[in-house]
Amino acid sequence: MPDDNLTSTDVPLSILDLAQVGRDETVRESLAHSTRLARFADTAGYRRIWYAEHHNMSAIASAAPAVLIAHMAAHTEHIRLGAGGVMLPNHSPLTIAEQYGTLAELYPGRIDLGLGRAPGGDQATFAALRRTHQAAEQFPCDVLELQAYLRDESRVAGVRATPGAGTNVDLYILGSSLFGAQLAAALGLPYAFASHFAPQALTEAVALYRSEFRPAPLPDGGFSEPHVIAGVTAIAIDDVDFARRQLHEAKRDRIKHLVAHHRKLTDEEAEQLFDSPVGRQVDEMMRYAATGTPDEVRRKLREFADHADADELIVGSFAPDRTVWFQTFVNLAPDKG
Repeated sequence: MPDDNLTSTDVPLSILDLAQVGRDETVRESLAHSTRLARFADTAGYRRIWYAEHHNMSAIASAAPAVLIAHMAAHTEHIRLGAGGVMLPNHSPLTIAEQYGTLAELYPGRIDLGLGRAPGGDQATFAALRRTHQAAEQFPCDVLELQAYLRDESRVAGVRATPGAGTNVDLYILGSSLFGAQLAAALGLPYAFASHFAPQALTEAVALYRSEFRPAPLPDGGFSEPHVIAGVTAIAIDDVDFARRQLHEAKRDRIKHLVAHHRKLTDEEAEQLFDSPVGRQVDEMMRYAATGTPDEVRRKLREFADHADADELIVGSFAPDRTVWFQTFVNLAPDKG
């Protein structure tokens, strides 16, 4: 009989959907899979789904998260939807305030806005976006400017976000280093750590965030409290051997991606790199990947939440097989059973 203590991770679960485009898929097919997942998650007890801004990546179809969020919100009723995140150096704060303010007016109480300072692409993409490296240096000021637009307290004389003003869209700071932790703590905002691909500073960053957190006033008259979301990847199916093979294939695909700017690799060539520095880099990136049966993965997620001192986990799956990818979220659903 299953262990009843393994039916929950004891912390809220959310979903990170990278809108991955499978090897034999079109972008349209990929987005159809994402829509199916959103519809399922809407009734399965997941707290939120986030979509990340990535550019110039043929295997990821989430370059325009605001558009994805609008589509998914129209196909769901309850679940929160958001960007995990918008790479703010790529945009003006006013533009993002207007985009997410529009979403908040259309779907009140359901929109999140996670903010990161990375460009979300390579140097050529950064140039194509008409941005400069100095834009990232303005990130803290841009966050404050964006927050002010959403609160109808514009910092720019004569400029008001319409839509946006007064929507008070929930903001989250994303990060994989101590910088994001310090900024989130100073502003009294929730903090989401990218431990699903950059785990090195996880425990140090979370500890710093909690120790330096300064409550900020909220629109309802209260004050904010620290809230940590930690990213983790999972493959949860009953066939353990197949789950392990899926993890191996996911690592192989990651190796191929990391060297793609030099040359394209065959599967056989990528296999030969598992023991190389790039292979070890991928192992480290996926340090917290939880693979196994649903009960095993739920136990691993609970242990990871304790290790990360997280209030919430956001789960992604890099399983190449679409059936396994979807079944993972079914098997981990908070309302399952």
